[in-house]
Amino acid sequence: MAFSHKTIEKNSILMLVLVLVVVSIGGLVEIVPLFFIKSTIEKVDGMRPYTPLELAGREIYIREGCYNCHSQMVRPLRAEVERYGHYSLAAESMYDHPFQWGSKRTGPDLARVGGKYSDEWHRLHLNKPTDVVPESVMPGYPFLNEPLDYKHMDAFLRANAIVGVPYTDDMIANAVADVEAQADPESEGYDALLERYGDNVNIRDFDGQGKQVTEMDAVIAYLQMLGTLVDFSTYDAKANNR
Repeated sequence: MAFSHKTIEKNSILMLVLVLVVVSIGGLVEIVPLFFIKSTIEKVDGMRPYTPLELAGREIYIREGCYNCHSQMVRPLRAEVERYGHYSLAAESMYDHPFQWGSKRTGPDLARVGGKYSDEWHRLHLNKPTDVVPESVMPGYPFLNEPLDYKHMDAFLRANAIVGVPYTDDMIANAVADVEAQADPESEGYDALLERYGDNVNIRDFDGQGKQVTEMDAVIAYLQMLGTLVDFSTYDAKANNR
């Protein structure tokens, strides 16, 4: 046995071939079962695609590099769960392209930030973080008070539909109207928006600037829905993994 091992170590080509064989076998063991599984993501009640306004806010979040300092994944560790809430589920990021799990936390994890703070707190924080968190090293984003460019939101939803997000033709056709409806609780499109995306949609003037839809509206709408779609008071992990 020792002689055989020594022979392999001295023959680089033989060793390379054997390494490739072992890696290939290991890869097949990991990959092949996935072809016989319809989905590796559990079905969880409450999950829905992002509304157009939330999706616009998510893109601004990515554009400004927020993922460099904030993760969006609560690991199943006691310290994480006690600080941030229920551990993250795969289903919660099933419509994320790309996902925002991250590993760097200069700031806190944001997977459960929805509803934790008021819209006013988010406005103050985004305009000048040290006004609400004196020790913060986060830069301010006062330019988010500029109008949101959403005239091509239908194309944006269509692109997401191509990669698997279940946006219907009706959702795509009404993308622009839905942006305006979510930022204006007095809009005539209120009921239609809820019919398309369900009751768990925040509809209000997020930035407090009236009917003008701003990038601030979009970002706050996105932050306020994070971690709010799944009702963890009734969620049964065992039932969902059967």
